[in-house]
Amino acid sequence: MAAPSTVRAAESYDNCTGTISSVPAVISSQGTWCLKQNLATGSAGKIINITTNNVTIDCNDFKLDGSSGGAGILSFGISAKNQSNITIRHCQIRGFFYGIDLEGTGGGHVVEDNRLDGNTVYGMLVTGDGSVVRRNRVFSTGGSTLFPDAVGIYTDGSADIADNLVVGVTATSGGNGNATGIDTSSNNNGRIYRNGVRGLAKDGTGAIFGIFNAPNDHLTMHDNVVVGDASTGSVGLSCSNTPGSASDNVISGFATAIHFCTDNGGNDIVP
Repeated sequence: MAAPSTVRAAESYDNCTGTISSVPAVISSQGTWCLKQNLATGSAGKIINITTNNVTIDCNDFKLDGSSGGAGILSFGISAKNQSNITIRHCQIRGFFYGIDLEGTGGGHVVEDNRLDGNTVYGMLVTGDGSVVRRNRVFSTGGSTLFPDAVGIYTDGSADIADNLVVGVTATSGGNGNATGIDTSSNNNGRIYRNGVRGLAKDGTGAIFGIFNAPNDHLTMHDNVVVGDASTGSVGLSCSNTPGSASDNVISGFATAIHFCTDNGGNDIVP
């Protein structure tokens, strides 16, 4: 493990239950756990592993860096399985298989104000109803030698996804993989709004998707800007059934601008 570097944080530590000073780390007590320095590792597995409900990880804009592990390592930057009410904020997370991994049963998560870059399959994966993903910047996702597809933001369950920027999602060369900016599953009554997606690159027979939703019910998408490369099979906004709706979006450079969502008007479609 590389030695941590120390810089001044942008936040105070008055509300911290404790600090994370080395990784791998297990968080088994509820409360707010803070970083006071950059941390780096080349290890596989769950680097910060949350094993209880009602935990906040506040990185105070410090960096959690797994990039020394390379493109073929199965590593998860901040992870929780079958937990509820996890909050992750103010983190810079780079170089992991999944940057953020909140999976399984549970929900009510908040992932906000983070920067994720250079993660090799998912920038983040967040499951559970009632979750919120907002104001994150997700850059340069993809390149895993273990999995061909790449996804900037993935959620499962009814979630709100707002004010995020996803730039640069690239499928692994030679794998015929897809590249997707925002991908949701079972988002039956959530909202996806004011997000920006661009810089998607498929591989071979794969395809690019700006915002993909399947399955979904009464999902709403509005005021998003998605930009593609007009490649064959590319889709700007995709739903699995017509109760999903799209309005007031800018959709540029996709072979199919809106697939199966109800077009509720105001969409600016550029070939």
